[in-house]
Amino acid sequence: MKNNSQKRITALYARTSTSMQSSGLDAQIRALRRYCTDKGIQDYVIYEDDGISGAKASRPALDRMMEDVKSGKIEKVLVYSFSRYARSTSHLLKALETFKELDVAFVSMTENLDTNTPLGVAIFSIISSIAQLERDLIRERVVNGLKAAKERGVHIGRKKTRPSALIRRLRSKGLTFRQISELANCSQGSVALEIKEWEAEKAAGIERNLDDEIDKELSDKPQEKSLEDTAPPPIPVEVVRF
Repeated sequence: MKNNSQKRITALYARTSTSMQSSGLDAQIRALRRYCTDKGIQDYVIYEDDGISGAKASRPALDRMMEDVKSGKIEKVLVYSFSRYARSTSHLLKALETFKELDVAFVSMTENLDTNTPLGVAIFSIISSIAQLERDLIRERVVNGLKAAKERGVHIGRKKTRPSALIRRLRSKGLTFRQISELANCSQGSVALEIKEWEAEKAAGIERNLDDEIDKELSDKPQEKSLEDTAPPPIPVEVVRF
């Protein structure tokens, strides 16, 4: 219920997904403060989540703001866009219900929507639902694409670069993992993974011609360049860092 014992203020909420977007956070805050100036809003507090993904269930500044909302300190929540606040349709609708119960307005500048109006509530929910549907469709396409690729026998993930046949041949000669890693120029972890795969293949009755594979691995191995053959990298004209 609305708390009349204290003067309520406006909450300005801003968020960026990564810490590299500090300029984006500043831009949001400048726009929100300009809105307050244009609307004659003088009493407001800024809540910032810098480098916090919108998909996370818990965001420190947002959690603190919602605590202040529930304690009756806030009369209006102002965001640059609805995507800065809501992580999902259910999250949005739950927040709107909370704001409605506590007589708190919700304003999104980019969409020019004010949930104090019935039309604002309806349009805001529709836009958020469309955004969530788009994310679900993208996720579904990715999952189906990976499944289809696996069915076609396409390897998913990083290409294996360790010399499998050479590792197996050296192991068959009784060499240790450390000795094999030095001779095959790979990590002991790679050696262990290859030996594990080899044991599984042997248990399944799968046999491979190691000699032919070793010849291919050696022929495919890039030749090392001498220092004289290595050209110095070009000097960049300009370096732009964010």
